[in-house]
Amino acid sequence: MKVLQVSAEIFPLLKTGGLADIAGALPAALTAVGCDVRLLLPGFAPILQDLQDASLLAELTAPWGERVRLLQGSLASLATQAYVIDAPALYQRPGSPYEDAQRQPYADNYRRFALLGWVAAQLAQALDKSWQPQVVHSHDWHAALAPAYLHYARARQAQRVGSVYTVHNLAYQGVFARQHFAELGLPEAAFAMHGLEFHGQLSFMKAGLYYADRITTVSPTYAREIQTPEQGCGLDGLLRSRANMLSGILNAVDEAVWSPATDKLIPFAFDALKPAGKAHCKAALQKEMGLAVQPRAPLFGVVSRLTEQKGLHLVLSAIDDLIARGGQLVVLGSGEAWLEAALMAHAEKSPQAVAVNLGYDESLAHRIFAATDVTLVPSRFEPCGLTQMYGLKYGNLPLVRRVGGLADTVVDCTLENLAEHSANGFVFDDFSTDAFGRALRRAFALYARPREWDAVAQRAMQTDFGWNASALNYLDLYRQVAA
Repeated sequence: MKVLQVSAEIFPLLKTGGLADIAGALPAALTAVGCDVRLLLPGFAPILQDLQDASLLAELTAPWGERVRLLQGSLASLATQAYVIDAPALYQRPGSPYEDAQRQPYADNYRRFALLGWVAAQLAQALDKSWQPQVVHSHDWHAALAPAYLHYARARQAQRVGSVYTVHNLAYQGVFARQHFAELGLPEAAFAMHGLEFHGQLSFMKAGLYYADRITTVSPTYAREIQTPEQGCGLDGLLRSRANMLSGILNAVDEAVWSPATDKLIPFAFDALKPAGKAHCKAALQKEMGLAVQPRAPLFGVVSRLTEQKGLHLVLSAIDDLIARGGQLVVLGSGEAWLEAALMAHAEKSPQAVAVNLGYDESLAHRIFAATDVTLVPSRFEPCGLTQMYGLKYGNLPLVRRVGGLADTVVDCTLENLAEHSANGFVFDDFSTDAFGRALRRAFALYARPREWDAVAQRAMQTDFGWNASALNYLDLYRQVAA
């Protein structure tokens, strides 16, 4: 099965969130179940720098008249064949892949990522004479126009190419002004209720949801939730109408990257049967972050975008109680200015109990998971969540809200679940400070019983979050759409 995977970012070359982790791990998982996978990526500097044996496949004229080059080669860091769009005017910029240094979205993002979908459709029409995909699998809004371009290109295709579209977070939709539609090269009929039109604007996300042969999202629970008005972000009606084409496939963990037994980014290795290294990792992080080196102080960790969606205001509301109970908190992330300022204020007020690092540091993220006792993910909504799975692999007990993939991966430490050996964390339902506070108190109560805590942590580390089952589910979908 020949599969073209289309995404805007990919680990370890370019990462702003969980999308990159999945885009980086999925090709190897698919290869292991018999797929022939190639990647299509924008020519951001880290991606171009990693491209080996690059050759020019084609020079193309984008629908709005801009000339671009399409390179092909192998990504050294992933040992995977890739096509990379070489368009310096679009992709060689300071700031993040999507925003400038002032955190403002680039005004021409509609062009930058329409190009990604458009080039995918060109490859589906045998642009590369030596390799034509049977399925184009596009990820999130940045690649969501690929199914639309494929739909309108099918009359010109000698071989029908199927499309799969994966929603990683429905809240980020790629919505742009109506005036830009003419530049996209799609027929006027595409700007309609049954198409890209969304409240008078054009929506990349809606294009993927409407035109793709199959839609997936990153957990079974989230696939159900996005069909409701509460979490459908205005697209729940469309999703309900396509429910028979929608499935939730749980994200997985790349154990070549996330394993405390082999992780080169942590100071001491450990595993479920030899867990002593975790205590050494904890002491090392406490010292590094300026916290009091206290082995029996429960250490809570946050590795996240700092946004209200992630429930970080719930964490803020509980910091004083967390400290009063003898706990410590370490935070890594960036986001909304008021949250950053509030967290920094707590760190300045209680430097031996609270440490905050603004920004993102991959190595520090690994050290935090290796050192902490509890990973906090109290999200308002969470499509899948990877941090709770990373935490479990490193012997943490996640504290989460029962939504999306958090509900699919974390089992509350109730008495009956402890007795049945199924518990692996702390789960609350209401998105409120009271509900979060009660879950926090349950975590402290279990931590005060070290033998029980250690038994749960040991089982957590042995949880299988590998890619094989998810890869087989994707392969089954590919076979359906390619038939």
